[in-house]
Amino acid sequence: MEKPIAVVTGANRGIGMEICRQLAHKDVTVILTARDEVKGEAATSILAKENCDVQFYQLDITCADQIQKLIDYVQSKFQRLDILVNNAGVYLDQELSPLSINADTIRQSIETDVCGTFSMSKAVIPLMKKNNYGRIVNLSSTLSFSVNMNDGVGLSYKICKAAINVMTAVLSDAVKDYNILINAAAPGWVRTDMGGEQAPFSLKEGAETPVWLATLPDNSPSGGLFFNRERLLW
Repeated sequence: MEKPIAVVTGANRGIGMEICRQLAHKDVTVILTARDEVKGEAATSILAKENCDVQFYQLDITCADQIQKLIDYVQSKFQRLDILVNNAGVYLDQELSPLSINADTIRQSIETDVCGTFSMSKAVIPLMKKNNYGRIVNLSSTLSFSVNMNDGVGLSYKICKAAINVMTAVLSDAVKDYNILINAAAPGWVRTDMGGEQAPFSLKEGAETPVWLATLPDNSPSGGLFFNRERLLW
């Protein structure tokens, strides 16, 4: 059997980079993408020294031309794409109250987190359909839950993650006849630049559920949101 091919977005650091590492350790060829070429190449170099089969491709998921060039590259080099992990995202109002931001903050967040995730998913689905196989994992958050709407911060982030949950369910149904499973993962509060040192989960722990979803066997669940490998009601 050919080695699976995966694309991971926003993967030059943090959870994205750790997802690349864990997928590579499962004998997956990984295309690590990031907007910043220098940081992306540096991350790829670190993983290569760990004997990970990882290569870098520069990508801004808000740019349609760059997405298409990535698809053309994958099609030309591998003739297939088995896994997409939509990890790229922004958190522009992490410490800000909803009344201290403006509509531009929400627009910018949606452009990356929602529109970028949708554009990537839509772009890879034709490649996955050709081989009647695909796994798409969208990074969500438990902050998208209605019970977590009263902490006074992160309005644009919560809007985006709730939208990702909806997108996951709707797109999953749209491709259900092609053995393409689309799920969302809530990694939890992870010790990253965004999460801070006080977060309870390590990078390894935060990446485990996305990697598990990315490598699910056929006839597994689709359209759900998972934390610690358990399906959540959101």
